[in-house]
Amino acid sequence: MNKMNCDLAALLFDEFRIQSRVREIGMQITQEYKDKVPILVGILKGGFMFLADLCRSISIPVELDFLAISSYGKEASSSGVVKIRKDIDLDITGRDVIIVEDIVDTGLSLQYIKEYLSKHSPATLKTCVLLDKPAAHKIDVSFDYVGFEIGNEFIVGYGLDYNEQYRNLPYLGILKEELYK
Repeated sequence: MNKMNCDLAALLFDEFRIQSRVREIGMQITQEYKDKVPILVGILKGGFMFLADLCRSISIPVELDFLAISSYGKEASSSGVVKIRKDIDLDITGRDVIIVEDIVDTGLSLQYIKEYLSKHSPATLKTCVLLDKPAAHKIDVSFDYVGFEIGNEFIVGYGLDYNEQYRNLPYLGILKEELYK
């Protein structure tokens, strides 16, 4: 048995359920942008798997870019201070942009990203999040596309990490509390 599996308190979503939901979101984006070429801005590092699968499930042309931020450091909860580690490379002025984020806890990081990208004057700016934790929100946030709504557990796998580990799990699980407290 994989040691990482032993670190999980529970399996939240298996590979099949994740891929099914990602395909549904991809079909929705395909329909809504059928005559456009949206730019998907993936938020690194956690959103890379979701972005890769999502863009493969969209059947219209898309462009990809990345923004890396940090608000956690090596902690299990956000510090509330957002820093840009890698900026976007594409000019998004007048373009349709979809932010692709792995998880929304407090909502503060996503709010910062939206405000930051809005300064680049995109034609439209939408958000696509794999996981939403409404119980953890510190501000009112809304999304255009949501994979799953979850409780306030600490989730790893499918790109999400704790201390840079567990990203390579192909599913999403709840990390045992004693490992991060």
